[in-house]
Amino acid sequence: MSNAAILCVDDEASILKALKEQLKRSFGNQYVYEVAQSADEAWVVIDELELEEITILIIVSDWLMPGMRGDEFLAQVHRRFPEIITVMLTGQADEAAIARAKVEANLYACIHKPWSEEELKQLIQTALK
Repeated sequence: MSNAAILCVDDEASILKALKEQLKRSFGNQYVYEVAQSADEAWVVIDELELEEITILIIVSDWLMPGMRGDEFLAQVHRRFPEIITVMLTGQADEAAIARAKVEANLYACIHKPWSEEELKQLIQTALK
């Protein structure tokens, strides 16, 4: 099993399923692929991976989620784990939220819904170089 992970966070199960399937097709067994349906659930996953000594390389998070928006979540992640690459996935984020995430979460990129599998693959490949 790989000791490197990619975490996807979105409140829609269908989006998470699609992301995970596309990442597996693109990168095979190179990484562990984890998903969470909220920021709270994502922190549980992050803590579990840390205990298992699996390094999270990148987090792809939706912007509009119940409980906590993606820009806030990614900013928290960046404060605790500045080495994790952060990507926001959104169909609705305003420019102010994206700008804020660039500053507070060191946002690497923003993918707009609907995205293409090739766009996702290219972004992840470039980010991990």
